[in-house]
Amino acid sequence: MIAERGTRVINLVQAVNEALDLALERDPRVVLFGEDVGKMGGVFRASDGLQPKYGEKRVFDTPLAESGIVGFAIGMAMAGLRPVAEIQFAGFLYPALDQILSHLGRMRHRTRGRFTIPLVIRAPYGGGVKTPEQHADSPEAILCHVPGVKVIIPSSPERAKGLLLSAIEDPDPVFFLEAIKLYRGVKAEVPEGYYTLPIGKARVVREGGAATLIAYGGMVEVCQKAAEVAAREGVELEVIDVETLVPLDTPTLVESVAKTGRAVVVYEAMRTGGFGAEIVARLAEEATDYLEAPVVRVAGWDAPYPPFSAVENFYRPDTKRVLEAVRKVLTH
Repeated sequence: MIAERGTRVINLVQAVNEALDLALERDPRVVLFGEDVGKMGGVFRASDGLQPKYGEKRVFDTPLAESGIVGFAIGMAMAGLRPVAEIQFAGFLYPALDQILSHLGRMRHRTRGRFTIPLVIRAPYGGGVKTPEQHADSPEAILCHVPGVKVIIPSSPERAKGLLLSAIEDPDPVFFLEAIKLYRGVKAEVPEGYYTLPIGKARVVREGGAATLIAYGGMVEVCQKAAEVAAREGVELEVIDVETLVPLDTPTLVESVAKTGRAVVVYEAMRTGGFGAEIVARLAEEATDYLEAPVVRVAGWDAPYPPFSAVENFYRPDTKRVLEAVRKVLTH
């Protein structure tokens, strides 16, 4: 919980850095590692200054071997540590899928509860900054399909700090994805000191009655901007930040749709099989009686994310595409 305390305005990568610093300071079991995490302070500087402060035994670099990083983290967690492993970009997770699918989420079940895996795997995801190939992937749906893990994607600095500290405290494995576009693209007031936020709870970012926009991570900002544009035209949209994909807070989504009768789900990954499809399925199962129009998805296209070029402005959902979807559900 957030107690009464001072705040200051920082960006999301600074908030992540603060959370890591506080976790390392508070709990000697916490260790931080990954490619370029130590001496360099991370490719985005999320771990800047932490190796000099806590030493090379607690903050250290690894080889370019994602399967090894995740396997190493699993072993450390089973041995009683609280590892925080960084994968430099979420699109580099694929070599580690064997460790993730075969071991990470299954260990509590496999050992009948004798071992838990209290580890966090952090990774930047998504586009918006014209990165090379595989640097802008959004593989959250793959991770959500792994039994036994939690998946968190914050949308603001204040949420990122509190949720990351909660993830590090959690007794089970947590994937913590951070939108690259938000790292330095958004600033907000963030409480000082140590605080946690509840895992598994969606939040209403903006209230409205015409339709519900459901998003997470970098798409929350896009939906907020779309809602601001719509408001100038007299259309009040409700914006829901899913925040925790697993476990998904379905009741909050259903409650919003029961009020508005219409929903648009926005996500950055490829449309087919994206996590937004799971959200639509939940609404179809539990909110059918409230829906006055079919739920519409706004997502990436079924193609690899375009590297480097301005073509990504067409691939990545934007305010225009969200508003087009809103018009579709309002005129159905």
